[in-house]
Amino acid sequence: MNFNFKPLIAFVFLAVATTTGVHSQTAQQNGLNSNASLDELIDYALRNKIELKQAGIDQEIGEREIASALSGWFPQISATGSLSHNIIVPIANIGGQNIRMGQANNSALTFQADQAILSPELFQASKAARYVRQQNNLNVEDTKINTVVDISKAYYDILTSEEQINIIDENILRLQRQYSEAKARYETGLVDKTDFKRAQISLNNANAELKSAKEMRKYKYDYIKLLLSMPQDEQITLSFTNQNMESNILLDTTELLQVAKRVEFQQLQTLQEIQRLNTQYQKWNYLPRLSAYGNYGLNYRNDGFTNLYSNNFPASTIGLNLTIPIFQGTKRVQEIKKSQLQEERLKLDMENLENQISTEYSAAMASYRANMNEWRNARENMDLSEEVYNTIKLQYDAGVKTYLELMTAETDLKTAQLNYLNVLYAVLSSKLDIQKALGTVNTIN
Repeated sequence: MNFNFKPLIAFVFLAVATTTGVHSQTAQQNGLNSNASLDELIDYALRNKIELKQAGIDQEIGEREIASALSGWFPQISATGSLSHNIIVPIANIGGQNIRMGQANNSALTFQADQAILSPELFQASKAARYVRQQNNLNVEDTKINTVVDISKAYYDILTSEEQINIIDENILRLQRQYSEAKARYETGLVDKTDFKRAQISLNNANAELKSAKEMRKYKYDYIKLLLSMPQDEQITLSFTNQNMESNILLDTTELLQVAKRVEFQQLQTLQEIQRLNTQYQKWNYLPRLSAYGNYGLNYRNDGFTNLYSNNFPASTIGLNLTIPIFQGTKRVQEIKKSQLQEERLKLDMENLENQISTEYSAAMASYRANMNEWRNARENMDLSEEVYNTIKLQYDAGVKTYLELMTAETDLKTAQLNYLNVLYAVLSSKLDIQKALGTVNTIN
C-alpha cells in the first residue's frame, strides 16, 4: 500500500482550532474573533498590547510636557495677600518731632500679571515641540513594528507545530498498522517476536513524541497570548484557512537597503535635531530676558483691628523687567562646548547605527538565502524519503525487505517531514527579519 504525504505538507487548513484555558470568558468578548487569522491577531495586538498602550501613554505625557513648556508664553497671573500687626510701631524723628511710621495693623492684597516677551527658554520650547512630538510618534511606530514581527513569527510557529502534530499522528497510524501486521505475523509463526516488539517500541516513542509536541504547542499558545497581552486564562482559537506557508516564502532579494526607512535611524535623526536646538539655546543665553508686568494692590491700615478693612489705599503700577546676563564665570561658553560635543557624539552614533543596520541586513539576507537552500534540499529529501518508504513498504509486504529496513525508512521519512517544516519556518522567520531590516514592515492593518 502506497502513502502520499504531499497533501499533509500543503499547509492548507480548512479549520484548525486549538483551545487552551478553561475560563468561560472568551477572547471574542475582548474583540478577537473565534478562529482568528493572522491579520486579526495583528489588529488585536495593535489595539491591546500593553507595550503599545504604554507607548500611547508616553505619547500623551509628551504632549502634556510640550503644553507645559509652551505655557510660559501666556500671562502669568498671581495674587499675594498679607496681614501683619506691629507690636511696636516704628517711630522716626523728623524735624525734631517724633512721628509714628505706620499703624498697628496692616493688610494687603496684590494682583500681578507677568508677560514674557524675550525668553531663550521659550524660544527653545517652541522650536523643539515638533521634534519631541515626532520622537514620541516614532517610539510608537517602533513598538508597532516589533509587535507585527513577533506576532507573525509566533503565528507561523504555531502553524508549524500544528502540522508537526499532524505528521506525528500520521506516523502513529502507520506504526499501529505495522504493529498489528508484525504481531499477526508473529502469532502465525512467520517471524519471531522481535519485529512486533520493535514496532511496539516505535509506537510508544511516537506516542511520547506526540505528547511532547502537544505540550510545546500549549506553551506556544500561551506565548502568543502574552504577545497579545491577553489574560492567560482566556481561550483563543486560531484559523489557518488558506495559510499556505510555501506561497509566503518568496522575497525580492534585489531590493536595496535604504537606511533612512528604518525607524531607529529616524529616531536618531530627531535626537540630532533636538541636540542642535539645545546648542542654539545655549547661544541664545547671551540674549537679555525681557518681560512686562502690571499689578494692582489693595492696602489696608488701621490702629484698630476691627476697623482694619474700613479704609483702602489702593496702588497700581505697570512696567518692564530687563535682565542682561553679563558674566557667569564662563558657564555659557562651557555649556555651548558641551552641547557641541554631544552633537559630535550623535554623529558618531549615526555612523555606528548605519553600520549596524547594514550588518543586520546582511545577516538577515545570508540567513534567508541559506534557509532557502536548506528548504529546497529538505523538500527534495522529503520527496525521496516518501518514495523510498513506499518502495520498501511494498517489498516488506512481499517479504523481500526486513522490518528493520522498513523502520529505518519510516524514521527517515518522518525526520525529513519534520525537518522540512522546521526549515520552512526558518525561511519565513528570516524573511520577516529582512523586512524589518529594510524598514518595510507594514504596521497599518
